[in-house]
Amino acid sequence: MNIKPSAYPQTKKGTVTDTYFDTTVPDPYRWLEDDQASDTKAWVVEQNKVTQGYLSQIPYREAIRKRLEMLWNYEKYSAPFKEGNYTYFYKNDGLQSQSVLYRQTEGGQPEVFLDPNKFSKDGTTSLAGISFTTDGSLAAYQLSTGGSDWTNAVVIKASDKSVVGDMLKDIKFSGIAWKGNEGFYYSSYDKPKEGSQLSGMTQYHKLYYHKVGTPQSADKLIFGGEQTPRRYIGAYLTEDERFLVITAANSTTGNELYIQDLSKANSPIVNVVNNMDNVHHVVDNAGDKLYIHTNLYAPTYKLVTVDAANPQTSNWKDLIPKSKNVLEVSTAGGKLFAHYLKDATTLIQQYDMNGKLEHTVALPSVGTASGLSAKKGEKDIYYTFTSYTYPSTIFKYNLATGKSDVYKKSGVQFNPELYESKQVFYKSKDGTKVPMIITYKKGTVLNGKNPTLLYAYGGFGVSLTPAFSTSNIVLLEQGGVYAVPNLRGGGEYGETWHKAGTKMRKQNVFDDFIAAAEYLIQSKYTSKDYLAIAGGSNGGLLVGATITQRPDLCKVAFPAVGVMDMLRYNKFTAGAGWAYDYGTAEDSPEMFEYLYHYSPYHALKPASYPATMVTTADHDDRVVPAHSFKFAARLQEYQQGEAPTLIRIETNAGHGAGRSTAQIIGQETDKWAFMLMNMGVDYK
Repeated sequence: MNIKPSAYPQTKKGTVTDTYFDTTVPDPYRWLEDDQASDTKAWVVEQNKVTQGYLSQIPYREAIRKRLEMLWNYEKYSAPFKEGNYTYFYKNDGLQSQSVLYRQTEGGQPEVFLDPNKFSKDGTTSLAGISFTTDGSLAAYQLSTGGSDWTNAVVIKASDKSVVGDMLKDIKFSGIAWKGNEGFYYSSYDKPKEGSQLSGMTQYHKLYYHKVGTPQSADKLIFGGEQTPRRYIGAYLTEDERFLVITAANSTTGNELYIQDLSKANSPIVNVVNNMDNVHHVVDNAGDKLYIHTNLYAPTYKLVTVDAANPQTSNWKDLIPKSKNVLEVSTAGGKLFAHYLKDATTLIQQYDMNGKLEHTVALPSVGTASGLSAKKGEKDIYYTFTSYTYPSTIFKYNLATGKSDVYKKSGVQFNPELYESKQVFYKSKDGTKVPMIITYKKGTVLNGKNPTLLYAYGGFGVSLTPAFSTSNIVLLEQGGVYAVPNLRGGGEYGETWHKAGTKMRKQNVFDDFIAAAEYLIQSKYTSKDYLAIAGGSNGGLLVGATITQRPDLCKVAFPAVGVMDMLRYNKFTAGAGWAYDYGTAEDSPEMFEYLYHYSPYHALKPASYPATMVTTADHDDRVVPAHSFKFAARLQEYQQGEAPTLIRIETNAGHGAGRSTAQIIGQETDKWAFMLMNMGVDYK
């Protein structure tokens, strides 16, 4: 059956133009940038009516929803962690909106410590982080409303959960770093005064110290502000609370590094690295010795040591040298854990603090391990292992023996024996070899007719490693294929791989993605009529750019919370911080031309586009919804084919974090229903 959407809303066109160097660029849908305006709100309501009207006609939509609810309805646990006399862990009974934080004493029964489901009636206020004092007696937790990046912080006594002092308001992109039980460090921006709190620019981060029991207005500015204006400032303490570590940056890649010795009164903040060309952070200390993870002269990272009295880079000594695999480092029980990324999968080794190899952690198969991070006194620690066919499982690991035991298996209804994942390497347009992991049911016939979802990201040095997805079971059960390529722009092969997909090399990312699609088609996993492409945020930009460059490539497209206007992305919220990856239209005539050429909103022209469902959320203050609004309006204007072009706008939701279980299931239901319907595949 062929469903057609009802008539799209008439989207008015304005006459706004901008001039970049000598080029005038019309922006007829600029008015949609004002998320507070009544006509924008009315447009959102009308678009959602059309989208929901279309989706409600898909006969098996409800069957998919029921199947997803059934699959989701199992107990989910996080790895446990110790604070004071308690062991804490997160648990979701199955379909609870948000996971609940529990605690228990040794041999005692678990009790609820914090239940975010009670923060709001609809389950859209979430716990955005919690931090305990070293003795575990006090905790500060952050609340996010509707998925916003802005949070409020509440301090409580762990013993009886009574609130201490006032709530701290308007915190953003910040952890909480306790110093003793007296107070903590946190970062925030001045809230935008004019226009929208949602989309207004957040320019300069400031690091504050808050003394418990005093008003927020009395908080002391420690770093940032007019003296040292920086867009992103992070702070944390070494475990012994001797050193305050400050990272400062103006973009999402590279940072300055500072330390302050808190054991000496009025000690200065000392600069360790004075440029933002590379990435560095302090992993640990042993007295005066600092352990620093860095990619200075090591694009795949290394671990160095240095004396805190003379911490400059000229004094750094390699402890775990660079190798061909990307290195991350965690600490637990007085040991160092080297997490290597080998072709986008995990390899872990345990070292002593002098860099002597003690154990290689035996993982159950090829996949992703995370965790292995705990306090110095622990002897048993935990990690989570997952892959595309291995549901998330928590393992208990003994530091002395190097042995792992299953601590908690996943309760999801999935039989891994029926499915397989394989990694292939395909050639991109310029001959670069790119890895991709393809997952499907064993015995799948490669006849070009398997519904396939190709998902990727390709930016900001982010690595896509194998992870189990409950939602993907719906596709795999239907004989479908799930494919994830590791495009340039990501971090899978270190900073060189990342840089190969930035600024005026961004086209490499799109070429890698298009080549992945062509590989799947040539190898008969699928064909154009059974291929969907998907990505979120920078991955939404990827999907948008791909369908404007190759509208013939696939049948269905899902650009989610995407960066679609590459000429104006730096005008909203924290967008200016993405310039390291993208460059800006103001940089030079060449950079402007390059961005203008591929910017999804600007590259649209009258053509026959695939069935597209743009997704965004009304509270997204990371990639503002205006990107998706403008792109969807122009896509509807220029669509010359029969395929639907819809926009699904979630209300009371943000960029992705903190969404309720019901919101997640709702969006996944609509994704699979839309995809199968437009491929002409019946849901069995």
